[in-house]
Amino acid sequence: MSAVLTPRTDSPEASAASLDTTSAWSRWANEHRKWLFAAPAMAFVAVLIIFPVAWTGYLSLTDAEGSVRAESEFIGFQNYLDVLTDTDRFWPAVWRTVLFTSVVLFFEVVLGMAIALLLWRPFRGERWVRVTILLPLVATPVAVGMMWRLIFDPNIGMANQLLGWIGIGPQPWLAGQHSALPTTMFIDIWQWTPMVVLILLAGLTSLSDEPQEAARIDGASSWQRFRHVTLPLLMPTVIVAILLRGIDALKTFDILYATKGRGGGSFHEVETLNVYAYGLSFDYNDYGVSSTVLIIFFLIIIGVMWALTYRKKGLGR
Repeated sequence: MSAVLTPRTDSPEASAASLDTTSAWSRWANEHRKWLFAAPAMAFVAVLIIFPVAWTGYLSLTDAEGSVRAESEFIGFQNYLDVLTDTDRFWPAVWRTVLFTSVVLFFEVVLGMAIALLLWRPFRGERWVRVTILLPLVATPVAVGMMWRLIFDPNIGMANQLLGWIGIGPQPWLAGQHSALPTTMFIDIWQWTPMVVLILLAGLTSLSDEPQEAARIDGASSWQRFRHVTLPLLMPTVIVAILLRGIDALKTFDILYATKGRGGGSFHEVETLNVYAYGLSFDYNDYGVSSTVLIIFFLIIIGVMWALTYRKKGLGR
């Protein structure tokens, strides 16, 4: 005796409900597709950022030193009190960081704007000029630092030889206590001005020619066209350049370490917050205080980013 098997069929109501659920999910996925596609990458980046920051924040609340595996005691905000009252190393490092960032950012934006305006209009040999200007970006900051260290050597450096040809005596450059920081600023400006040129030139090429032509017909001079037409239209791009380069300048480490070594020199003449935190971690193995400096530095960077982003949104309205 054989059993007769009949295929299982769903009721019309269940099929309709399944179709409605599928359609609703498809509509939701279509409306939020940009977030769905970006979600895996965003989650990956969030994990890479959240874990190091959380671990650094935890270490800043302990007296960890010697080794990160060694037992440490939770001491709360004592490290923050010690760091914020340190007038010998911390606050001078903060001042150097602010001074270094402000000076290099000012000159890089001003020089970058001038060079971008020169390259804005086509001319003979334009391609070769652009390639030449972008050459400093090809080398790594460490290689650039070592190159300029040789150029500014007080004894055999080319810089002092050139000064001697025009009757100027030798200068200490990187070896001087008061000249080392301005010299490292010059090196940073030399390397990273082309980056600002690239950003501003991209913004200039995207501008419409109609406002320029209208201002020219009205008799506006070149300076007036730049001041009242080009600069206001380009300001969102300028803010982007300031944001990108400013944050990067705040975190400058490789050029400073390559030119002056540990501690930012014998008198800590170029010791910024990055160099100071590095020394605490790898020279003194004081991970608790180093993590505290890094957390404070991280909050400073977040504050600067927020201020510049808020300013950019205000200009875009």
